[in-house]
Amino acid sequence: MNSSKTIGIIGGGQLGQMMAIAAIYMGHKVVTLDPTIDCPASRVSEMIVAPYNDVKALRELAERCDVLTYEFENVDADGLDQVIKPDQLPQGTELLRISQNRIFEKDFLSNRVGVRVAPYKVIKSPEDLDELDFSKNYVLKTATGGYDGHGQVVIRGKKDLASARDLASQSECVLEEFIHFELEISVIISGNGRDVTVFPVQENIHRNNILSKTIVPARISQKLAEKAKRMAIKIAERLQLSGSLCVEMFATADDILVNEIAPRPHNSGHYSIEACDFSQFDTHILGILGQELPTVHLHASAVMLNVLGQHIQKAQEFVRSHPSAHLHLYGKTETKHNRKMGHVTLFSDAPDEVVEFGKGIDF
Repeated sequence: MNSSKTIGIIGGGQLGQMMAIAAIYMGHKVVTLDPTIDCPASRVSEMIVAPYNDVKALRELAERCDVLTYEFENVDADGLDQVIKPDQLPQGTELLRISQNRIFEKDFLSNRVGVRVAPYKVIKSPEDLDELDFSKNYVLKTATGGYDGHGQVVIRGKKDLASARDLASQSECVLEEFIHFELEISVIISGNGRDVTVFPVQENIHRNNILSKTIVPARISQKLAEKAKRMAIKIAERLQLSGSLCVEMFATADDILVNEIAPRPHNSGHYSIEACDFSQFDTHILGILGQELPTVHLHASAVMLNVLGQHIQKAQEFVRSHPSAHLHLYGKTETKHNRKMGHVTLFSDAPDEVVEFGKGIDF
């Protein structure tokens, strides 16, 4: 009996490429929808070249494929609802809508799941920023569309108010109190609609709001690590999760707060390709197909470094001097400053000695 499926992926960036590779290794066929003909996923899958909100193209993808998935949140949920067959999109469009809007996301996490988040307030107009308590610091984020630091303003005093009011005049926003945390961490969790499997807790270091370095396992207490995993499981069970989900969190000295969720494999989980017996892409594909999920084991402590456009030469030099490091280049045709071009994974028990490519230079 042929168990091979045709999997449709919306989005052909590096996440779509690595999803496709995982699916192909399992014997499946992949069709990707992306507006760019030479996107990273074009190297490993058939292509439908069209905008993400092109309902006709989405319908073609749905007709050609058994199962659909997406590599990022900027997908037209309404368009998908028009074309998908029952159970064809196991992740569902509700999860998309929750993760596309920070107001929906905060409400879901704090009220429907009941996990702790940073104190926040919905900002519907610049006037809602009047009467701020400037003894506290804040982060103002647009409700939709922000990523890698875009669409947000840090408010440390009255000097930042003009920029914040300008952002609030453009769209609805969420105002979060700035949390004094020890570490930023994340948990990758995958589900098949019934059960879940959880990856090790990851420690993340950002530069200019872009992930620079991930350390696994995170350098937190066993008690906090278990709490972080339990929170991720609680969120996944509330969603009846299919596929991989990343839960981004803040670790304080004695507690964990959830920051946001990403309904897909995540940059911080790339180390799992070499460092775990199953990667986040393997479990994503198994999950959306409703197959049984393995318990994930970490082979050894590891570090993942992001390679941005300005880091290509440094990354290649690093791999020449560290032959046991694994370099992944995504095959993007245009190299840009701060654009994610690849990553490097290295097994290491001394993560501080593995220096980020951007440290000490313009990020």
